[in-house]
Amino acid sequence: MPARARSCAYARLVLRITDARTGEPVDATPARRGLTRVEAHTRGFDPTNLRVLLVADLLVRALELGGTPVWALLVGERDLPELRAAGAALGVRPFEDSRDAGTGLGEAQVLHVVSEGGETPDGVRVAVAPVRPEAPGAPDGTDPTVLRLALLAHPRSSPLRLGPAALDDAAGTLARWRGAVAAWAHRPSRPIPDEVRADLRTAWEDDLDAVGVLRVLRDVETAPELPDGARFETYVYADRLLGLDLARDLGAPA
Repeated sequence: MPARARSCAYARLVLRITDARTGEPVDATPARRGLTRVEAHTRGFDPTNLRVLLVADLLVRALELGGTPVWALLVGERDLPELRAAGAALGVRPFEDSRDAGTGLGEAQVLHVVSEGGETPDGVRVAVAPVRPEAPGAPDGTDPTVLRLALLAHPRSSPLRLGPAALDDAAGTLARWRGAVAAWAHRPSRPIPDEVRADLRTAWEDDLDAVGVLRVLRDVETAPELPDGARFETYVYADRLLGLDLARDLGAPA
């Protein structure tokens, strides 16, 4: 596998996120093990607001993987039931309704996930670029996880034109990876190599770089020196962040 700078993943073990107010990276968890509140700010139900919710879900997962307790809230005035339902189909974990949350819990940090040009709350803001569908809706019968992968496969700071080509590419990748994980599961288990684990952590701790995590998985898929058992453990570990249900086909008929 290609060499990368890996030392920071183990030296820091702290997620850093770009604050849209300043353009500078900040620690997502300034207090060790301190509670962090993640607020997803939405303005309706459309692909951009769904992307906001997905980025917030990814942020929650990354914080929890680092051992940080998280309080996740959804802030919005309309179309919340539709947005929640679409998010659940994409594997987004439940977010509490901010209107029912009451007072704060003494959190050490508040992270606001917002769409570009949207809400401007006080505190650290994680900006999400818009999604512009090339056609309304997703094709009938499309696995919602395909849409999740298509959204994760592009930097959240870049506008995304989402059309059949992007969905087809995501569907092909997802089917191939799920089949591979199911096959690798039959091989003897092997630990994740330290350098691979460091590459994964370096990616997602560097401004929540899901694209970088996916790149590591592509390298692992084809690395000739890795035993299949290590590939399996790597994909299952990374999926705790990505939420792509990569182990779905375990035990399915060949």
